[in-house]
Amino acid sequence: MRRRVGGVAAIQKHQLAQARFKDKGNEIADDQLQHMTKQMETFRSNLQEFAGKYKSKIKKNPQFRQQFQEMCAATGVDPLASSKGFWADMLGVGDFYYELGVQIVEVCLATRHRNGGIMNLEELRRLLLKSRNVASKQEDIGYDDLLRAIDKLKILGEGFRTIACGSTRDHIVQSVPAELNVDHTKVIQKGSSTGYVTLTILIEEFGWEKVRAEKAIVDLIREGLVWVDEQFQGESSYWFPGLLKV
Repeated sequence: MRRRVGGVAAIQKHQLAQARFKDKGNEIADDQLQHMTKQMETFRSNLQEFAGKYKSKIKKNPQFRQQFQEMCAATGVDPLASSKGFWADMLGVGDFYYELGVQIVEVCLATRHRNGGIMNLEELRRLLLKSRNVASKQEDIGYDDLLRAIDKLKILGEGFRTIACGSTRDHIVQSVPAELNVDHTKVIQKGSSTGYVTLTILIEEFGWEKVRAEKAIVDLIREGLVWVDEQFQGESSYWFPGLLKV
């Protein structure tokens, strides 16, 4: 009986020690959280001070603006999240990307009849710079600006998105609400380098059966994304007018 009582006491002592360790652990965790919170508040305050100091450079220089966006992301700040508040008042970045998004939509709609709704990011930037007339008072735009603005256009539905192809400037912009699967995307990515594909190219590149390659091509033709050339080097070729290098 004594051993049993002693055993219960030992268990209770062990449980008490565990509770104390848990309380101490929670106390340390709270202290660390408070310390990190203060650090983040200080960093955000410094970020605001930095934004005020380099306001003009952030608005005019695309590379500097990209670096600033990355600094914001590191602190959980999204200057594009709202058109109101400190960042909009200080920098006008919300208005900048809103206006850029509208211009992107205008360019995509104006060129859709000849490119089927897809084009290289580089071509989009060229057309935007031409329409914005950088020589005027409007700020220059970089590839990062375009990607951020297009990302914000997702609110319009599935009509706007980008497809990664090599470097940033080679990204493809899709501006039609076509339902593209993995195969479609691979075909477009392959065609981004030369402007066209053939069934032979797709079969050799991806190891597909002929029926699979034909299915992907037929879908893209139906969506109006490719043009067919039946007299190209003895085999039908499928061209992406929006991806041709000019």
